[in-house]
Amino acid sequence: MMRSVKKYTLRSRIIIYTLLVIAGIFAVFPVSWAFLMSTRPNVEIFKWPPTFLPEKFTLEPYRQVFENPIYLRFFLNSYVVAMVVTLSTVIVAILAGYSFSRFNFPGKRLLNLFVVGTQMVPPITLLIPYFSMIVALKLFDTYKALFLTYIVLTLPYAILMMTGYFNTISKELDEAVMIDGGSRFYALWRVLVPLALPGIIATTVFSFLLSWNEFAFALTLTKSNSMRTIPVGISLLMGQHAYEWNVMMAVSILGSAPALVLYLVAQRYFLAGMTVGAIKE
Repeated sequence: MMRSVKKYTLRSRIIIYTLLVIAGIFAVFPVSWAFLMSTRPNVEIFKWPPTFLPEKFTLEPYRQVFENPIYLRFFLNSYVVAMVVTLSTVIVAILAGYSFSRFNFPGKRLLNLFVVGTQMVPPITLLIPYFSMIVALKLFDTYKALFLTYIVLTLPYAILMMTGYFNTISKELDEAVMIDGGSRFYALWRVLVPLALPGIIATTVFSFLLSWNEFAFALTLTKSNSMRTIPVGISLLMGQHAYEWNVMMAVSILGSAPALVLYLVAQRYFLAGMTVGAIKE
């Protein structure tokens, strides 16, 4: 009986690990292929039959990217927009999430329903109204247009996330701080925020990725190369008669790197469980 159970367990593990390996290859292959396309001449990309490894390895596409001020401007715009939107969203989400979690005030239920309701509206349906509003406010083709738009898109989900996370932290912590003479502001930033760090990092990653990868609004609300972001810049690399696929892949790899690094760095915080044991019974 024991032998059959061990055999069944071994077989299950083999199947699970096999499926994980297949899923890993499926996830890694597109990125690997894009990188290999960016390290070969453009002529070689159209060679048939294709080869997985480049016959002539070159970093010329990356040199073209770093020496082109337009490409560098795309990266700068993406960094500025993503960082400002992420910082603004996280700060407002912390304050709003703490308020929804700790206070009862008139209109709280209505505000909660409004925040949840905004998540039911597909962002693409708001594209034309946003465009009209931005033009009316004379913010078209400016950083402010992207800041306001992306904050509106990221904030509802961020508030819901932070409210849910603060709800998992006992109110006894706030009361203990105030009994010791501390204010609610002190309790929030010096006690609750460190405990809510996994939720804050998850909110940060979500806000950064959305503002970094967003394409439709960035394309609609900007028109000059001085305001384009990376997703829009990649689409502009498509020429009328020919595509510089190696340069496009180089920009794509460089554009994906910040999101990948951010996720790898923040991954351990998602599993940290920092609230465990915060309160002793």
